[in-house]
Amino acid sequence: MSEINLIVGLGNPGREYEATRHNAGFWWVDRFTQQNKINFKADAKFHGLVARGQIQGREIHFLKPQNFMNVSGRAVGAMAQFYKIAPANILVAHDELDLSPGVAKLKLGGGHGGHNGLKDIIAHLGSRDFWRLRIGIGHPGERAEVVNYVLNPPRREEAELIEPALQQALDVSDLIIEGKLEAAMLKLHSA
Repeated sequence: MSEINLIVGLGNPGREYEATRHNAGFWWVDRFTQQNKINFKADAKFHGLVARGQIQGREIHFLKPQNFMNVSGRAVGAMAQFYKIAPANILVAHDELDLSPGVAKLKLGGGHGGHNGLKDIIAHLGSRDFWRLRIGIGHPGERAEVVNYVLNPPRREEAELIEPALQQALDVSDLIIEGKLEAAMLKLHSA
């Protein structure tokens, strides 16, 4: 049983990135914290927007790094170190090129799949063994198109698929908080 003590949403700071595919992690964490009436505040020590809340009797830390995606690890590493949170107790929500829009999956560990945010987090934590909530955004088909693709908003038909996937991931958040990640995974993957 992995108790989650830190939930991280990945994205890029600034209004111009708000609606872009790369900010899918921010979208999910924002919905989660709004649903639980938890508010973020800036904290320079953790290079990001942070929040803390009691959910189901557990204290959970939230983080939205405010340096750019490819240096997200600095914020995650600082917070994990300060609160002595092990990688297995961290959940990182992020956009996933290898999943279609409308799909959200949970997994523990693994590589970074070319995702610069994950790559930096792995480097700063010195471990791959953290939980990931992978929010499908699809792939542009061409490797050379990836940067442009993730830094643009999803097309309307994609957004209409991503929205329910974010909700399905929210629907299993109680199981995630309870540390029942395998049960959450089963429910989410059969949705």
